[in-house]
Amino acid sequence: MYAEYSQVLCRCRDPRPPSAHRRLLLSDSRLFDGSPHQCHESSRSTALLPIEVTPRPPSPAPLFPFDSLRRMLGMCRGRRKFLAASLALLFIPALTWLYLSVGSFQVKPLPLSPLETQSSTPAGGAGERQALESRVRAVEEENRALRRQLSRPPRSPSSRLPYGGHRGNQSRAHSEEGTGDNEGQKAAAAAAAAANNSDCVQQPVVDKCETIHVAIVCAGYNASRDVVTLVKSVLFHRRNPLHFHFITDSIAQQILSSLFHTWMVPAVRVDFYDADELKSEVSWIPNKHYSGIYGLMKLVLTKTLPPDLQKVIVLDTDITFATDIAELWAVFHKFKGQQVLGLVENQSDWYLGNLWKNHRPWPALGRGFNTGVILLLLDRLRKLRWEQMWRLTAERELMSMLSTSLADQDIFNAVIKQNPFLVHQLPCFWNVQLSDHTRSEKCYKDVSDLKVIHWNSPKKLRVKNKHVEFFRNLYLTFLEYDGNLLRRELFGCPSEADHNSENLQKTLSELDEDDPCYEFRRERFTVHRTHLYFLHYEYDVTPDNADVTLVAQLSMDRLQMLEAICKHWEGPISLALYLSDAEAQQFLRYAQGSEVLMSRGNVGYHVVYKEGQFYPVNLLRNVAMRHVNTPYMFLSDIDFLPMYGLYEYLRKSVAQLDMANTKKALVVPAFETLRYRLSYPKSKAELLSQLDMGTLFTFRYHVWTKGHAPTNFAKWRTATTPYRVEWEADFEPYVMVRRDSPEYDRRFVGFGWNKVAHIMELDAQEYEFVVLPNAYMIHMPHAPSFDITKFRSNKQYRVCLKTLKEEFQQNMSRRYGFAALKYMTAENNS
Repeated sequence: MYAEYSQVLCRCRDPRPPSAHRRLLLSDSRLFDGSPHQCHESSRSTALLPIEVTPRPPSPAPLFPFDSLRRMLGMCRGRRKFLAASLALLFIPALTWLYLSVGSFQVKPLPLSPLETQSSTPAGGAGERQALESRVRAVEEENRALRRQLSRPPRSPSSRLPYGGHRGNQSRAHSEEGTGDNEGQKAAAAAAAAANNSDCVQQPVVDKCETIHVAIVCAGYNASRDVVTLVKSVLFHRRNPLHFHFITDSIAQQILSSLFHTWMVPAVRVDFYDADELKSEVSWIPNKHYSGIYGLMKLVLTKTLPPDLQKVIVLDTDITFATDIAELWAVFHKFKGQQVLGLVENQSDWYLGNLWKNHRPWPALGRGFNTGVILLLLDRLRKLRWEQMWRLTAERELMSMLSTSLADQDIFNAVIKQNPFLVHQLPCFWNVQLSDHTRSEKCYKDVSDLKVIHWNSPKKLRVKNKHVEFFRNLYLTFLEYDGNLLRRELFGCPSEADHNSENLQKTLSELDEDDPCYEFRRERFTVHRTHLYFLHYEYDVTPDNADVTLVAQLSMDRLQMLEAICKHWEGPISLALYLSDAEAQQFLRYAQGSEVLMSRGNVGYHVVYKEGQFYPVNLLRNVAMRHVNTPYMFLSDIDFLPMYGLYEYLRKSVAQLDMANTKKALVVPAFETLRYRLSYPKSKAELLSQLDMGTLFTFRYHVWTKGHAPTNFAKWRTATTPYRVEWEADFEPYVMVRRDSPEYDRRFVGFGWNKVAHIMELDAQEYEFVVLPNAYMIHMPHAPSFDITKFRSNKQYRVCLKTLKEEFQQNMSRRYGFAALKYMTAENNS
């Protein structure tokens, strides 16, 4: 009965609904839940806090002595009890009103809310009640907002679900009761925030100009090609300076050093470490993985990388980034205690040992961890004597396992199994693994913001996965992305001085942009990104030191000539291909689908990426010449088919004409046909027959007679021994020379004078031109190139070409003095 009276009393004093009562936190931290003694407290309350706390039982020490009255009424019996209750009902409101009206009692609010402090007033008037109700609604709205913020899932590693899912923290903060102490309330709030690991705490960020270190093991031709896509994806998203540490064999170092040197990306530094010197460190470990001995190199990074390097991100070559790598670098700040390795859980059942019957994997913690993406704290690993740790573990496990199946990953997991405190588990989206037995779908179904894609199947893009098309498109985006667009500055970050870049900028600044031939002159100094040995290459040195390499250049529209040339020339070939990034992938698919090209390992394909409006024909020739591995080279063009057996014929001519000790240029006579279908002559006699029948012609006899007239085709018809010819103006034969012969002049681009200038240079250096009597080559018909079309239709093009010729002749005069005067005289007489 007393409870009923108390409720009536509370409603009389405060007309608000019970839901509002339960949301009001009193100044002494008690929760208003509708009890009579708290009803009194609410009437005196002057501050309402926007914090919702779990309801607690009423305090055993109320401010108003209701308990004494309850004990008094409990001793009553019968009518005495009813009389006492009636008296209480009459006198208690009067006493309460007297208590509130006499004193000027105010409660000091807790400084836990930004709300302004309000003075308490008796809840007697309608205005005061309306103000209090408005206040309650405002507090409830703030409580709801705060509850939404605090209900976001925590980031604590201990609460992570498999594959990166999150489990919400179910604990709730409880206020300390009855103290009213501000410092105590602050401490309680801080403890609650720490316990909940709230997202309200700002995560550490990477400094704008902090250098991010990335280590990659890369060996061989294919890996050197695959790693470019990884680098593109990193460069595309990055906002920080990068320092790549490549552990490579000699092949990958040659390819990647040339690529980065010609790429010229600002704020990117590259260092190389010889993997061959590290083989002895891991060669004692039997490994069945397709990566071979290089798949174990990540174990020795603490010994390989500079001793002052404290941390590094280690990546496989088959990784694609979909976010800024700085986000991954920031995870280092989350390492605690003795954590030195950041890894993502393996997303297959491999280490559970249930993929097939008698499957026996290496020991691992649960599902184990994948080492395609690793965060290494190198300084701590060195202090923990990492080298000794992994070696002892590997030796012990190999006694029963005999070999590794997943290379370094098996050994990393065995170490973690014994020392789980070493690992900091990364969320699954930092390494979404697309292996043959992947369960990564559990990750990317829950995580919308994927960070890293890992093609860790030997099948790579051909892996079986129902969502593989989505990931393949992401990969192809960077595979075919124009790498030249990644040469962007990081403004506000000081970078190391690049003398090549500075010299280039200085040279370009000296050019006159108002010059009508500015674009021609600029092309001479353009640095084209170059990828050497785009496909696998093998060459065995011949013991006679007389081998010859065919040198040529081409663009996408001449790709169909490759198979025919490979059938006609069995010796080594060095080709420079002028392609865009997307065209390079088309060429790769074409070559991999060709039995003829795939059967030839001695063809070096060097991709020079497109940039500018001209075809840099002489740059391409120079690139192909620089990567000739034989003592001699035959300088040809892609649209010429050499006669069958020309390779062996040239090899024999090397010894017969003493090429090693004399400066000779052996001329191969050039012919042409206007027929797309030609029965290629198998001998000189058959060629002369077709020449007489009009099926063949001497090359360019009807449009550019001077180019090959000095070859003296009339004499060649009956010649049986090599004969010497003299240089004449505009002479441009196809010749075999020593590998140390001069390069082509880069100022000549597109169509016109590109070979003429080179032959003039050979003559100035006193090369002797010797025509081979039993050698020939035939030009195959094709559509006119874009550059010859511009030459024929654009007058300014021809004017600029003439200007460049005059400048070249002047340079020849300065370099060779009196001997070069004949070139100017011959030009004037022609």
